[in-house]
Amino acid sequence: MSIWGSLIGGFVGFSFAGPIGALIGSMVGGRISSVRRSRFQQGFAPSQQVFAIALIILTAKLAKADGYVSKEELIAIKDKLKIPEHEIDQVGKIFNKAKEDPLGYEPYARQIAQIYRNNPAVLDEVINILFYIAEADSNVSDSEIIMIKDISKIFGLSESQFEGIKESRKSSDKLNPYVVLDCNPNDDFTTIRKKYLQLSKEHHPDILTSKGVPQEVIEESKKKMRAINSAFDQIEKKRS
Repeated sequence: MSIWGSLIGGFVGFSFAGPIGALIGSMVGGRISSVRRSRFQQGFAPSQQVFAIALIILTAKLAKADGYVSKEELIAIKDKLKIPEHEIDQVGKIFNKAKEDPLGYEPYARQIAQIYRNNPAVLDEVINILFYIAEADSNVSDSEIIMIKDISKIFGLSESQFEGIKESRKSSDKLNPYVVLDCNPNDDFTTIRKKYLQLSKEHHPDILTSKGVPQEVIEESKKKMRAINSAFDQIEKKRS
């Protein structure tokens, strides 16, 4: 079932604090309480809605990072999140509210990091999708890269993890397999294989879906998996 039909409505009746709760609450007349986040009933569907809204907010901040929101970026956001035509207005309201919001991206990123603190692969996926949005106009600006990298730091991702996500965006014939797998060319094959199996498990689409990543954005996870598989295949062929 699509998450978009009750995206904002799904929050009404729940208690959700922080900048995300404040932003959505301002759109529904304050019906979302600003009490402690621990009272938020994070069932499976609400978890998907949290992910979707968090992604919309960060893409809104990213889209204006270089001072210009391109048509290509807006199309990419619509296509990437698989937003149906009849829900464009609702999602557009969240996007515009976040874009005009005087708060920077940092408070939102910190709240998202807290929500998914036990699911680093989900945070990894947010960074992966932000790269997709930045690539939409075929020109990832320095300011966009700086912002995405800073968000990854707020998420608690290491620099090598960030570089691995960035590298996995390349075509299989151009990527550095060791960077994608976050390992060293001097590592023995057993160590590399162990890292590959770990990443394969963490980034398997079914695992991410179970952790709250909506089906609407899971296709990009499949591309990440293909990059991980391609990286290991390249190393395996060289080592054999």
